[in-house]
Amino acid sequence: MKGDLFSSEHMVAPTTAPGMSVENAKCIRYTVNGEMLARQGAMVAYRGSLQFERKGQGVGGMLKRAVTGEGLPLMAVRGQGDAWFAHEAQNCFIVDVDPGDEFTVNGRNVLCFDASLSYQIKTVKGSGIAGGGLFNSVFTGQGRLGLACEGNPLVIPVTPEQPVYVDTDAVVGWTAHLQTSLHRSQSIGSMLRGGSGEAVQLMLQGQGYVVVRPSEATPQKAQQH
Repeated sequence: MKGDLFSSEHMVAPTTAPGMSVENAKCIRYTVNGEMLARQGAMVAYRGSLQFERKGQGVGGMLKRAVTGEGLPLMAVRGQGDAWFAHEAQNCFIVDVDPGDEFTVNGRNVLCFDASLSYQIKTVKGSGIAGGGLFNSVFTGQGRLGLACEGNPLVIPVTPEQPVYVDTDAVVGWTAHLQTSLHRSQSIGSMLRGGSGEAVQLMLQGQGYVVVRPSEATPQKAQQH
C-alpha cells in the first residue's frame, strides 16, 4: 500500500519499554506488562494477550461525577500487549506523579493511569453546593496519568500574591497545596456564560498550577449546538 495514510506520520511506533506514551496528539498508547486502569470505552485498539475487566461502582470503582454529571466507570487491563486509548479525538497528555505529589483532576478528563497510582474521590473544598462538577479525583503515589482535553490546555501559575479564578466548567485540574473556594462575580454576571444567572468561578490560592481547557461549554452542551 502507498499514499499519505501509510506514511510514518500515521504509522504506530515500534513497541519499546512497558508503560504509557503519547502515540500522537489524539491518542495515548500503553504497553501493558501486568495491570493498568482506563476509562471504560476509551480503548480504540489493542494487540497481544490482554484481558479487560469492568470495575464495579463500589468503593474504588467509580471516579464519581464530573462536570458533565455522568459517572466515569473504570476498567482494568491485564496481561502483555499494547493498547491505544482516546476520547472523542480530544488532545492527550501525560502527567508524571511523583511521591509526595498530589494532582486533583476532573473525572471527565481521565483517560488511563498506572495501577501504582492511588486515587480518592473528594468534594472540592469550599464548593458548598451540589453538582457543577465539584467532585474531583485526587491522584497520589508514583506513576503516570493520561488525560484527554478539548483543545490545548492552559497551564496557569498560581502564586500567593495572585490567585486564579477559573470557570467551573473549564477547569481540568490543579496541583497540590492550592486552596479552593467559590467566587461569585455579581458585577460581571451579565457578561459571562451568555448572561444567564450569577457568574461563579473556582478561586485557587497558594502556590502551584491550575490546568484549564479552552472551552466554555460542557461537551454535552457543545454537541447540542
